[in-house]
Amino acid sequence: MPGEIVVTGIGIVSAIGLDVQETYNSLVNYKTGITPLTILDTVHKDEFLMGEIKLTRQELIEKAGVDPEKSWTRTALLGILAAQQAISNAGLSGEELKEAGLISASTVGGMDRSELYYKGFLEGEHKEFIDTHHAGDSTEKIAETLGIKGFLSTVSTACSSSLNSQILGAKMLKSGMLNQVIVGGTDALSRFTLNGFNTLMILDRNHCRPFDATRTGLNLGEGAAFLVLETEESANTAGRKIIARLAGYGNANDANHQTATSDDGDGPFLSMQKALKVANLKPEEIDYINVHGTGTGNNDVTEGKALIRLFGNNIPPFSSTKAFTGHTLGAAGVVESVFSILALQHQVVFPNVNFKEVIPEINLKPVTEIRHQEINYVMTNSFGFGGNDSSVIFGK
Repeated sequence: MPGEIVVTGIGIVSAIGLDVQETYNSLVNYKTGITPLTILDTVHKDEFLMGEIKLTRQELIEKAGVDPEKSWTRTALLGILAAQQAISNAGLSGEELKEAGLISASTVGGMDRSELYYKGFLEGEHKEFIDTHHAGDSTEKIAETLGIKGFLSTVSTACSSSLNSQILGAKMLKSGMLNQVIVGGTDALSRFTLNGFNTLMILDRNHCRPFDATRTGLNLGEGAAFLVLETEESANTAGRKIIARLAGYGNANDANHQTATSDDGDGPFLSMQKALKVANLKPEEIDYINVHGTGTGNNDVTEGKALIRLFGNNIPPFSSTKAFTGHTLGAAGVVESVFSILALQHQVVFPNVNFKEVIPEINLKPVTEIRHQEINYVMTNSFGFGGNDSSVIFGK
């Protein structure tokens, strides 16, 4: 059976950068991407701040180098840009891509286009965008554009989606079904998403404040990121540089509520515990946690309680990076996986910006300034609606 699973390529597009280097520079320079809306056309554009990528659909088409006559969604275009970077970073050949897998995650799918043409659909117009609505359309378009033919799958488990794409990819590598797999996710801002989260009353009209006592909700964001995963044997045979190791992973579901985690954080606790078990690590061996940290009332308290249950009085340095990018929904897990890998590469803990006051129920303070320290293992969490919770551990 294949041995360790390693990361040999990373790519990312978000509100704080159109590539890995821009992203890292923004993180270490406290440069947030949470701004007023200029691309998304909505009656709420003056009410909310979001992590919006400041490129129009046409500009994304040109940057991706794709046929402008095809029915592209913003979700697919962001995914293509990030996947192109990851594949280039790993140096995968065209022949390898023919046998490689692609497991992409999305929750928004192609809503950014289909929601514009709803009335037209009813009258038989704009039929080309009906098929782009579903979450799998972006996966198919990424694969077709990049020549990936070995295996395709789409994961849509709310905010844990792109961590679950990594878990599925790792299991397929371990089973010997694939030699290389590109895993990650992509989601674009849409009016439907904005209206839905606004209805739930969990959007902050200002900059979000994860793990802060005064938090009032999240900022939505958009973005995409992908990792190239392969077995260590495959990477060594091809002479590829190993960027990080996917040491452990866990998924759990507390099935407590459609949008809220159980009061004691059962799902988050179990997902983190499972990830440690798979990695064969003790809690004290985790050096940094990139927490889910949405800035909502329920998440930050329950995630905090889960951290206390698992780590006791020795909770590792932790921070939420969602105040930089906004909550990128199905892409959040892999966006923050890239951040976690950057933390390993540069031996740095990224700051939880906008934090001022601890939450009384948990009394936990995140890291609020750039911190340089020894980091051997990073855990990243993504907890989704419906209680689908995942944790992944990356090692040097």
